[in-house]
Amino acid sequence: MRRVIRYLELWLFVLAMVSPGVAQTPITDDNSIHPNALPASDMPKTPNQAQGNAAQPDVLVSSGDLLAVTVLGAPDYRYDLRVSSSGNISLPMVGSVKVAELTTPQAERAIAQTLQKQGFFNDPQVSVFVKEYSTNGTSVLGEVQHPGIYPLLGHRTLLDAISAAGGTTPRAGKNVTITHRDHPEAAETIVLSSSDGQQMTNVSVLPGDTIVVSKAGVVYVVGDVKEPTGIIMDNPGFTVLQAIAMAHGTNPTAAMGSAKLIRRVDGVSQEIPIPLNKILSAKSTDVALHADDIVFVPNSAVKTVTRRGLEAAIQAATGVAIYGRY
Repeated sequence: MRRVIRYLELWLFVLAMVSPGVAQTPITDDNSIHPNALPASDMPKTPNQAQGNAAQPDVLVSSGDLLAVTVLGAPDYRYDLRVSSSGNISLPMVGSVKVAELTTPQAERAIAQTLQKQGFFNDPQVSVFVKEYSTNGTSVLGEVQHPGIYPLLGHRTLLDAISAAGGTTPRAGKNVTITHRDHPEAAETIVLSSSDGQQMTNVSVLPGDTIVVSKAGVVYVVGDVKEPTGIIMDNPGFTVLQAIAMAHGTNPTAAMGSAKLIRRVDGVSQEIPIPLNKILSAKSTDVALHADDIVFVPNSAVKTVTRRGLEAAIQAATGVAIYGRY
């Protein structure tokens, strides 16, 4: 019988060696792992596996949350308890236990220590489940399509919350402020950016967080330009030449040397001369713009009169040429 089994193993091995496209795995008698095989810890991970292994922040228990407290092996000890305004729950036969500002594992340990100290259980295995958060929703405000409160329980990210609010508006800036329910004094500012095709900055958000999408700065170009307009600043290095280009350039009658930058500083409007003619000829440095700046390009009276005279002369010459044909 052993010879038959050995003969079959040898025959299968020969088939594996001669069959094209078949992965050849070395066979050992003791079923041990081949030295060339990679251990599971060294195997390459997919992006989903790598993301799943990352530690996610726990939601802290807060006043008003509804907790389900159970003890393993004690089916009668099962209670739904509301966290009081002082951050405590009142356990039957035990009394008050402080659970606010604790994660659920920390609350489980605190309750277990109290039950063991009171002598009700020797080594209780306590389970705490948050059945209802006092603030279930995540507030998404600012420059989003539909500001409001959205129920985003479980692990969610910043882009999930913004997507639930319909995405950002065309006037949205890149700064997003996240205020966590458990630490309102430590607001977090995130810059949404995308470089080299990489995914935008995406952080975790928790129930009760408040997300505010900032409004982008706007620069206004007015005066003797082809298309006076307001321009959303996509980057902090926006300059006067870029603003003029976005307005499709100046008109031929513009007073290039008399352009002005109107900027409010501490609530007071200031006029800053802009040597636009020198900037265009690379004889002066381009001027960086701030949010709510106004670039004003005035009209040149001399150029206007001269241009009107040229237009009148052209019209007269055209009329004479047409009249001379008849």
